[in-house]
Amino acid sequence: MIIKHYEDYVKSFNVDVERTYVETYYGKTHVLTAGPKEGKPIFIFQGGNCINPMTFSWFLPLMNKYRIYAPDTIGHPGYSDENRISAKDHSFALWIKELMEHFHIDHCAFIGPSYGAGIILRLAAFLPDKIDCSILVSPSGISLGSKIRMIKDILLPLILFNMTSSEKYLQKITSIMSDNSMKEIDKKIIGDIFKYIKLEQDMPKLTVAKELANYNSPTLIIAGEKDVFFPKRKVKKAAKEIIPNLLEFKDYNMGHFPSEEHLVKINKDIIDFLTVHY
Repeated sequence: MIIKHYEDYVKSFNVDVERTYVETYYGKTHVLTAGPKEGKPIFIFQGGNCINPMTFSWFLPLMNKYRIYAPDTIGHPGYSDENRISAKDHSFALWIKELMEHFHIDHCAFIGPSYGAGIILRLAAFLPDKIDCSILVSPSGISLGSKIRMIKDILLPLILFNMTSSEKYLQKITSIMSDNSMKEIDKKIIGDIFKYIKLEQDMPKLTVAKELANYNSPTLIIAGEKDVFFPKRKVKKAAKEIIPNLLEFKDYNMGHFPSEEHLVKINKDIIDFLTVHY
């Protein structure tokens, strides 16, 4: 069922998408690739507990100019192996290094929404020279929102949804996550992932300043005022303390999932940033 959602999403794109399997130390990794082959490379890492094409679709405008590599994160829904690897140590950094070597990329730009941002921060901590610049959207790995609010607005409705399969609990979760703007296809996918997938419950490690002492690449953060997981106010304060070359911080009155209208603005922000810094 999850794979059908994945394939339906890929078919909906108006871009040609190539599929590659890469053997890594951590397991076989499935990678979506799109955009002109002569374009500068960008790696995009998916959000957690979703399917790669869902967050891949947020950045389709970039594929007019850039060569995009989007791996299915090991251990998350998709075609990559089901091995869970730690987002608290060097594992993701070494996994990325192997993927880059496969595609003959020494260093490039990186984009990470949500859990994907936390993955990029692990690369910044252990192999910072691989990063020419990075864009972190609704980022994990910097600061967490209120645990009490997450329990009340996400965890309790999730437990009730899994017990009852009642759409009202799924609607509550997705409304909170997206500030009432989530697409119906995404609601359905998230509901099926909640039902049928053993969720990754650990967030990526909260990064500390000393880990990024050697990371000096230009960085853009885009955050949501109403993000239940990583609210703008807390992310901005922490990011200024830990990221040495935080050049821009953009925030919008959005939830964790951007609306279609916010994605137009976000892609403009990203393209403007890449034009100057990449």
